Amino acid sequence: MAVSLLAHVVISDLCLGKPALRSLPISATIADVLAALRNSEDNFISIWDCADHHAAHSVSVNVGGDHRSCTCTCVGKVCMVDVICYLCKDDSLLSPSTALKAPVSAILPKIPGLVMHLEPSSSLLEAIDLILEGTQNLVVPIQTRISNYSRRKQLQKPSTTGFATTIHNGFEYCWLTQEDIIRFLLSSIGLFSPIPALSIDTLGIINTDILAIDYHSPASSAVKSISRSLAEQTSVAVVDSEGTLIGEISPFTLACCDETVAAAITTLSSGDLMAYIDCGGPPEDLVRLVKARLKEKNLDGMLEAYIQSAYSSSTSSSSDDESSLSPPRSGKYSRSMSYSARMVRRAEAIVCHPKSSLVAVMIQAIAHRVNYVWVIEDDCSLVGIVTFCEMLKVFREHLGSMG
Repeated sequence: MAVSLLAHVVISDLCLGKPALRSLPISATIADVLAALRNSEDNFISIWDCADHHAAHSVSVNVGGDHRSCTCTCVGKVCMVDVICYLCKDDSLLSPSTALKAPVSAILPKIPGLVMHLEPSSSLLEAIDLILEGTQNLVVPIQTRISNYSRRKQLQKPSTTGFATTIHNGFEYCWLTQEDIIRFLLSSIGLFSPIPALSIDTLGIINTDILAIDYHSPASSAVKSISRSLAEQTSVAVVDSEGTLIGEISPFTLACCDETVAAAITTLSSGDLMAYIDCGGPPEDLVRLVKARLKEKNLDGMLEAYIQSAYSSSTSSSSDDESSLSPPRSGKYSRSMSYSARMVRRAEAIVCHPKSSLVAVMIQAIAHRVNYVWVIEDDCSLVGIVTFCEMLKVFREHLGSMG
């Protein structure tokens, strides 16, 4: 019955009510991305290439197994974490304002197949197969075609953030995420009995190939792992010398910070960084420590920007230069005290145990708006991680065996 049901589910069913992607052209700079993120409620900005769809980042559209080229293609998405990791590079630290003038292509992931376009009529099984093949971002046209482009354009607010139009190829688009699919499967979880009641250990979906860093290690040594965890939609575990899980450095948390975190990553330990990015804003003693260590490292460009931002008032945002760093802030850029579940995530890791059932871990991940759950023993020693991708493998194999 599960096979029959899911075989007739198309991905447009999962896209109902999803917001249109905010976008920037491939010609944009990192400063444009930063300005767009500062003025958006979205954590991610989609990047589109409408000039040369045969470029190195070009993406094809999958329609029933056939690949078609589009006039405009989404070549990736970027967030504050991409900007932060870029600013942590040696050259960027010397002159952050110069670094922000680089093209957005400098921070786009270079992983082939990371983004794929899908038609609304594509099946759910097609989407799952693409994710299992390594695709992390599925781009889907919102089904109602824009029939009166000029009228819609008039209704859009004038762009003061550098945003390009949300309309491409006559459509608006949305992301179809792993979370969307897991939520849908959870709503039909009874069809997969008894699989959901089995433990994650029994199902063999605990991945021991994890990204981890010692609590006392420099946070700068985790930059590559942070970038990788963002691409893989996981996180970086922070452990002690005995392998006990202390917390995490999560891209989901970093995405709700601002770009000045690059200074903290450059100067603090991993343990101190967790405290710095935790809710409520960075502690004053850590702010002073960041300034002192920037001075010790002779990072005058970063220090000048950091000191300037630390003394900026909240009312100065309207006159900010997009090529300079903004004030250290917490939450979603401190625009609002009304945070979503993702925005209030702290550095504490979300954990389960090897004997936890699959359905319990699914619910736990969805409740905390993450794509993974860390697996620990009773003594808090880290065993591994369970991801949405591993969960999807279980459901796909189950459907294959029933087909």
